[in-house]
Amino acid sequence: MLMAKHNGINSKRARSTTTGINHLFPLFLKLEEMQVLIVGAGSVGMEKLQALVQNSPATKILIVAEKISEAVNKLAKHYPGVRLEERAFEKKDLAGKDIVIIAVNDRTTSRYIRDLARKERIWVNVADTPGLCDFYLGSIVRKGNLKIAISTNGKSPTVAKRLREVLQKLLPGELSTVIDHLHIIRTRLQGDFDLKVKKLDAITRLLADKEE
Repeated sequence: MLMAKHNGINSKRARSTTTGINHLFPLFLKLEEMQVLIVGAGSVGMEKLQALVQNSPATKILIVAEKISEAVNKLAKHYPGVRLEERAFEKKDLAGKDIVIIAVNDRTTSRYIRDLARKERIWVNVADTPGLCDFYLGSIVRKGNLKIAISTNGKSPTVAKRLREVLQKLLPGELSTVIDHLHIIRTRLQGDFDLKVKKLDAITRLLADKEE
């Protein structure tokens, strides 16, 4: 789940006049149909890789780092789409990429790679540097086909993590089965789109109504 960040000319002005409002637009991407580059393979790179493969295990990911940690090596072995190259970043690594995640502990290097990616119109996430990001990786709650993303506008990943833990415990596992059943009902419903929406609304209203 990506939270896209607007980088227009007036973005700073808009943020200054709407303090306290999260204007990020949430997107669910078909990441397995895209090409991802991760620069850096330490603890932060490991965290980013883990988030990607847990949600989209077949994603094609190139990881470039001068030193690849044992944890990244171990995790990558379970995912055929992940390719590791232990070397310094090169400009050619951006070729054909849709998304770049920068996870190196060097602000100058991060900005350099980010600027190169921007010229190629590639979306960039720079770990722990919200000001350089085009998007953020949100905390994810998963219950089968149900997926909920949480964003704090890049201000407190810790709060997002805690909220994820709470929701993960509160939401019943049966929700996934309910969604599967509703999908079957949806495919069997007759009528135009508006009629189907009304019928599904009536069925699912039971989930929101309080028990008497």
